[in-house]
Amino acid sequence: MPGANRNPIIVLVRPQLGENIGKAARAMLNFGLTELRLVAPRDGWPNPSAGPAAAGADNVLDAAQVFETTADAVADCAHVYATTVRKRGVTKPVVTPEEAAKEIAVQEGRSAILFGPERSGLETADVALARSILTVPINPEFGSLNLAQAVILCAYEWSKHCDLAQPTQEELLPPAPQEELEGLIEHLDRMLEPKGYFLPEARADSTRRTLRSLLTKPAWNHLEVRTLRGVLSSLEREARKPE
Repeated sequence: MPGANRNPIIVLVRPQLGENIGKAARAMLNFGLTELRLVAPRDGWPNPSAGPAAAGADNVLDAAQVFETTADAVADCAHVYATTVRKRGVTKPVVTPEEAAKEIAVQEGRSAILFGPERSGLETADVALARSILTVPINPEFGSLNLAQAVILCAYEWSKHCDLAQPTQEELLPPAPQEELEGLIEHLDRMLEPKGYFLPEARADSTRRTLRSLLTKPAWNHLEVRTLRGVLSSLEREARKPE
């Protein structure tokens, strides 16, 4: 896992709306990024609209630094990536967010990722400051990403190199023992036999093998097998009720 000083700096160049700055800060903090720099924000800074949009990422906004020029904002950075989906008349290496994250994780010196204004994106002069262009495959007929979307694409790829928790991940139970699975298969076989499911007799063995393959393929755990047995028992009791 890379150290905190390897975390890329997010630089918003001439951002227009406070809400978008707040949403970008929220996207950053979701994936462990906290260092935000603003270049000549249109409506000044601080912006009262940013806080509510940040939805709790106030520490990112409170620590944000403001610069007059893009060059000033990246003066201490050894590696600068300019995000754009348009040709800007400059020839530089082109990388995806995934490739950029891999580079940032191992290279020496601070790294910054530049994001342009909402309406027009980075200007050619901004891109010229970068070592690489960062872009993604996108619909050529609709290549418009909002600011927070662009930030979250890059922040997510960076998060793969950090020790972030996955809140929804649960410990998986091991597959059920063969004995329990055999009990399920036998239970189902016992219910299907009197219904004529395995007829004609000449195909009974083949049908049973197919059924066994179907039931063994998912690698049920013991809770799942017990649940299925419960379903079968319920159906069995229902079938035995007198009319």
